[in-house]
Amino acid sequence: PGADRRDHLDSLVSEIIPACADLAVSCDVFCDVGVFDSAEATEILRTGARHGLIPRIHAEQLAHSGGAQVAATVGAASADHLDNVDETDILALHDAGVVATLLPGVSFTMRHPQPPGRALWDAGVAVAIATDCNPGTAYLTSMPLVITLAVIEMGLTIEEALWAATRGGARSLRVEAGRLRPGSPANLVVLQSDSPVDLAYRPGSDLIHSVYSHGTLVR
Repeated sequence: PGADRRDHLDSLVSEIIPACADLAVSCDVFCDVGVFDSAEATEILRTGARHGLIPRIHAEQLAHSGGAQVAATVGAASADHLDNVDETDILALHDAGVVATLLPGVSFTMRHPQPPGRALWDAGVAVAIATDCNPGTAYLTSMPLVITLAVIEMGLTIEEALWAATRGGARSLRVEAGRLRPGSPANLVVLQSDSPVDLAYRPGSDLIHSVYSHGTLVR
């Protein structure tokens, strides 16, 4: 009922978000059919921002619900899913500098059309890809599989998918990571492979040769 929904939203913005603000970095909201609408999502994210929380949003997964425009309006760090964005949404995301965090494993397991990774990339939107590991829609942890799906199903090149899986993810988190250069902390994985193409071509293979954390071999 409408009254109960308003009471729930009031509790979020007046009690829950202020109480949690010192324990969190970001405020994330699911704007979609059956969850929060665009006006409610905007109110939640702006409340979080007033308490110093970075806005993030799950948007346009199940239907075109206005979440991408909310992300652009509030200056969200990232908008996740984006399966149902249109050209206007893509332009708004680009202009606002929102990272498009795409989750091809979710669309794959739910048998939904993939998000338009090619169109987002070509429009200059920063793209990240991730597993979205959860028991409800995509209980998978394999980034090689996600890279494979990004290449085969979304139309990214292997180089683009690797960027999205590394630098793109760091951009979505607003951290200085995801690339190797002088001064980097040397958190890296060394592959037992002659080519990075194998990450997409051999998704079921364990290609890890060694793992380094801050320059120290840990595996």
